[in-house]
Amino acid sequence: MTDAFTTRRTLLATTGAFVATALPGLILPARAQGVAATPSMRGGSNNYLPGAPIVERIGGGGFWMTGTVRRAGDGAPLAGQRIQIWAHTTEGNERDPWSHGATLSDANGEFRLEMPQIVPAFGQPHGHLAYDSGDFRTVFLRPVMGSARDTSLHADFVLEPA
Repeated sequence: MTDAFTTRRTLLATTGAFVATALPGLILPARAQGVAATPSMRGGSNNYLPGAPIVERIGGGGFWMTGTVRRAGDGAPLAGQRIQIWAHTTEGNERDPWSHGATLSDANGEFRLEMPQIVPAFGQPHGHLAYDSGDFRTVFLRPVMGSARDTSLHADFVLEPA
């Protein structure tokens, strides 16, 4: 009789533990883990020009800067966010006003802007991007290309409220 009582007690305890821990995870919807905000990169703000105009293309084009803009926490895409882009290119350097331009993210939080080919500056081919519109904290990025022959560069922003 002790074995049956122990087995019943074990069964009830195991079932209770399952109901208390596993069942709520099966019944309640999954919750997204927080999406962390993108930190500003050191050197990202070098040669930044506040208020660069929104443009269709920088210079003659031929190189694509692309990326996404999402909200910290839930990762939702953010439409209409202004992203400024500048770089050392075949047509000018990072300090030249004509090497700067801005674009807006679309309904999916995606942006893309055509610009001249990026060339190495200080030994690295890299671009500069900034979110600086004010609704969210300013973020400066300085992504480095894998090769000076690459014809595109991608950068993602995850923004937190200002």
